[in-house]
Amino acid sequence: MTSSEQNLPDAASARKMPLPEFVAMLAVLFATVAFSIDAMLPALSDIAVELSPDDLNRAQLVLMSFMAGMGTGTACAGPVSDAIGRRRTIMLGSSIYVVSSAGAIFADNLTLLLVLRFVQGFGASGPRIAGTALIRDLYSGREMARITSFVMMIFIMIPALAPALGELIIGLTGSWRGVFAAFIVFGLIGVSWVGLRQPETLPPERRVPLSGPRLLASAREVLGNRQVMLCTLILTFGFGQMFSLLASSEQLFGQTYGRADSFTRWFAVMALLSGIGTIANARYVMRFGMRRIARAAYAMQVVTASLALLLVGTGALSGDAAFYGFFAWAVSLFFMAGVTFGNLNALALQRMPHLAGMTASMVAALSSLGAVLIATPVGLAYRGTPVPVMLAALICSGTAWVLMRWLRE
Repeated sequence: MTSSEQNLPDAASARKMPLPEFVAMLAVLFATVAFSIDAMLPALSDIAVELSPDDLNRAQLVLMSFMAGMGTGTACAGPVSDAIGRRRTIMLGSSIYVVSSAGAIFADNLTLLLVLRFVQGFGASGPRIAGTALIRDLYSGREMARITSFVMMIFIMIPALAPALGELIIGLTGSWRGVFAAFIVFGLIGVSWVGLRQPETLPPERRVPLSGPRLLASAREVLGNRQVMLCTLILTFGFGQMFSLLASSEQLFGQTYGRADSFTRWFAVMALLSGIGTIANARYVMRFGMRRIARAAYAMQVVTASLALLLVGTGALSGDAAFYGFFAWAVSLFFMAGVTFGNLNALALQRMPHLAGMTASMVAALSSLGAVLIATPVGLAYRGTPVPVMLAALICSGTAWVLMRWLRE
C-alpha cells in the first residue's frame, strides 16, 4: 500500500452510494461549469446586439467573466471544503450559483451581467472543486484517473447538448434570459442530489481549520510541491487553448463558415466525437499510465494544429473543405482535453491526500486564471479566420508537451 493510500479513509465505509450513481452525480456537479459556458454560446449574438451594440466582440466577456469568477472561487472552495467538509461546500457554492443566475435574468446592462456572471462562476467552483476533493478522499493515482474518466464520459454529454438546449430555451422564451432560468434548475438538481444521497467523505478529525497560519502553511506546502506546480502549468496551457476555441466558436461556425443555423448541432457532434478520448483513457490509463497518455495527447495536438494551420489557415482549403478541416481539428482539441485533464488532476493530487481540497483549489484557480489570460487576447484577435485559435493551440500544446518531460508518476 502506498503512503497516499494509507491516508485515505476506508472507501467501503465512506462511500455508501452505489458507484454508477456516484459517477453520475459527480458528472452533474462537474458539468455545472461546462453547461454554464456552453449553453451561453447561442446567446452571445443576442446579448451583443442588446447590451453591447457598439462592440459586438465584447459579448465574449460573458464567457471570460464566468471563467474569471470560477478561477477566483476555486482559490476559496478547496480550503473551505478541507475545513467544513465536501457536502457543505458543494451546497454553499450551488446556492451562490443559483442566486446569481436569478439576478442575471434581470440584468439590463453588460457591466451588471458580467459582474453576475463572475459571481456565478465563483459559486460554480464549489461543486467542481469539492467534487474533485471528494474523489481524492476515496481514490488515488491511476484509479482516481480512471474514475474521473468515467465521470467525464457522462459529463461530456451535457456540454455536447448544452448549445442546442440553450438555442431551444431561447426559442421558447424569446430571450437569452431564459437560459439563466435553466441554470437555476440545473443547480438545484445538483445540490439536491448531494444533499439527499451523498454522505460526507471527510471526517472531522481530518479537517483543516480556516485559520490564517494553517492556510498559509498549507498554501506554502502546495506551492512548494514541484509535481503540483508542473501539473498546474501544463493545465494552464491545456485550458488556455480550449477556452480560446470556446470563446470564438459561435463566430467561427456562424460568420467564418456560414453555419450559424446549424452551429448547435455541429457543436454537439464535435463534443460527442471527442468523448472517445475519455473512453480511451478510462480503458488504457491503468495499463499505460497517466503521464504517458497525456504527453502523447499533447504531441498529437502539435501535429494536428500544425497541419490545420497549413491547410486551413493558409487558404489551401476553401469552401466546405475548409470547414471540415477546421471541424476535424476542433474535434482533436476536445479529444486532447478528454485525455489530459483528468490525468493531470490525478497526478497533481496523488501525493497530497491530506490537503486534497487546498491542492484542487490552487491547481484549478491558477490554471483557470492563467487560461483566461491566454484566451482573452486570442478571442479578441478574431478577424474572420481560425488562425488565432489554431496558433494558440500549437504554442500551448507544444509547451505542455515539453513540460511533461519533468513530470513523474
